[in-house]
Amino acid sequence: MLLTGQGTWRRGWAAWRRWRKGRPFWGGLAAVVAGAEICAIPLAPLKVMLQQGIAGIPSVLMGLVMILMGLSAWFAPHYRGLAGVLTVLVSAAALVMSNLGGFLFGTIVGILGGGLIFAWQPRPLPEPDADGTLSEAEPSDGGAAPSPTRPRG
Repeated sequence: MLLTGQGTWRRGWAAWRRWRKGRPFWGGLAAVVAGAEICAIPLAPLKVMLQQGIAGIPSVLMGLVMILMGLSAWFAPHYRGLAGVLTVLVSAAALVMSNLGGFLFGTIVGILGGGLIFAWQPRPLPEPDADGTLSEAEPSDGGAAPSPTRPRG
């Protein structure tokens, strides 16, 4: 017997999977984690911040930009090219400007996340048959017009 709560949980999990597969989720997650790590290092206690001086401001700004690019990959996947390139560039700049890019962790994870965001492609939609039903896209002669796309995970 299927409990009501369990059915709701399954529908919620299925909706989460559809949402996650419709965008560059893992690249966005890596960019958010790397940005948070780069951002968190300069936010030390006040004594450390006073010794660091104005050098902590670029670290916080670069971390915030990386977090913003990760979130834009999730909520506006059509900007994935720009978000991926900017994530990689900011991660590389953080290597020089921000405590070795968050002690290398932020830079490495940010570059990987930016690459995942940039490389993600939506999955092609199935083409309708003559009777109006949808079937999976099959290889054709190669000269067919591009079909609409659906997200791929």
